Amino acid sequence: MLKGINQWCYPEDTSLEDVFRYSKEAGFDAVELNLYQSGGIGLTLNTSAKEAETIVKLADRYGIQLRSLSTGLLWEAPLSSNDESTRERGRAIVKKQLELANVMGMDTVLVVPGIVDEKTSYQDCYQNSQAELRLLLEVAEQLGVHIGVENVWNKFLLSPLEMKRYIEELHSEYAGVYFDAGNVLQFGYPEQWIQILGKHIRKVHVKDFKRSVGNITGFVPLLAGDVNWKAVLTALHEIGYYDTVTAEIPAYSISPYHLAHDTSRHLDVIFNSLITTERA
Repeated sequence: MLKGINQWCYPEDTSLEDVFRYSKEAGFDAVELNLYQSGGIGLTLNTSAKEAETIVKLADRYGIQLRSLSTGLLWEAPLSSNDESTRERGRAIVKKQLELANVMGMDTVLVVPGIVDEKTSYQDCYQNSQAELRLLLEVAEQLGVHIGVENVWNKFLLSPLEMKRYIEELHSEYAGVYFDAGNVLQFGYPEQWIQILGKHIRKVHVKDFKRSVGNITGFVPLLAGDVNWKAVLTALHEIGYYDTVTAEIPAYSISPYHLAHDTSRHLDVIFNSLITTERA
């Protein structure tokens, strides 16, 4: 498996060159970039194909692979909204992700499918988001880029069986799951999700979580929480997943360089847990 790190692991003002340099020096194979509204460092809704190609060349200079593209913009423009103009903005965001991914040689974009709240019922979220994703999958298929639906704290798709059904109902080989191991620990076991989702998993995020905290502040660096990493790696091995395992951890308040090195070492421990088991 390839070691990856998300751009969010560094402070917002970290240049892309430093992101690539820190990541390479720490031993990462890949960096996951994020799409911003505007003004962010890196990719935005206004980034041209030429500008994106320049970023690819910069990553190549440091020997860093760019294999997926994330974004936080869909929290403000959810595909599940009952408001057509909001859904339209969400579609535009995902289309931009798909277009940039195609230009930059990435095979997957991360998509938060929707949000259940007081204004959007669970049923509305399910139906609206699927309808939007079917439209977007037409673009994804044309561009050869997969849409990875993430399991995230959005009060939606709360079991692996439902997630699997949701993806299969889209009837496209370009519809898959961007699986986050830490996100399910509050209400399930990541290894069980992996076993059930199997071939639908396109990419993997990793973070750790402490059940005793039980809220958003319970997310902690790798190895500091309750994820059974040996079980997670065993499950990924059993389904034949050998792509990127990308850390998505809040940036350190000081010394972002050291977060990269700490996280890289933690991933080595996680990867080696499976090797040690096989040797035993």
